[in-house]
Amino acid sequence: MLAYLRAIVGPDDADDCFQETFIAALRAYQDMDGRHPRAWVMTIARRKAIDHHRARARRPEPRGELPEIPSEDPEPEETWSEVARLPDGQRSAVALRYAAELSYREIGKALECSEEAARRRVADGLKGLRKLIDEQEVRS
Repeated sequence: MLAYLRAIVGPDDADDCFQETFIAALRAYQDMDGRHPRAWVMTIARRKAIDHHRARARRPEPRGELPEIPSEDPEPEETWSEVARLPDGQRSAVALRYAAELSYREIGKALECSEEAARRRVADGLKGLRKLIDEQEVRS
């Protein structure tokens, strides 16, 4: 199994996946039906390798130098002052999503609406916010 993991995830990460495989196997041992234990453990190893690759794809890769790009984005205070100009339902949904970091389900519960309605309110609020910021830039 270690050779398989070395081939799939590389020699540096194979030991970690190997350990995770056996930890998962020990936790699930009581649920194993007893047939084909080698195939069962190899399936766990394959899944741990897949998890490893997925996690690696999500990790940011370091870069040498960051480019010096002047940002034309408004300051956070300016953005939140524009959020305050949104209609009440949109303003509440955007604030709950980005300031409180709630899920759409949680936003729906807080605003006493469905999850879909919460998504719509956030989307409409962002659309309105873009319009307000664009109008402000035109005036500047």
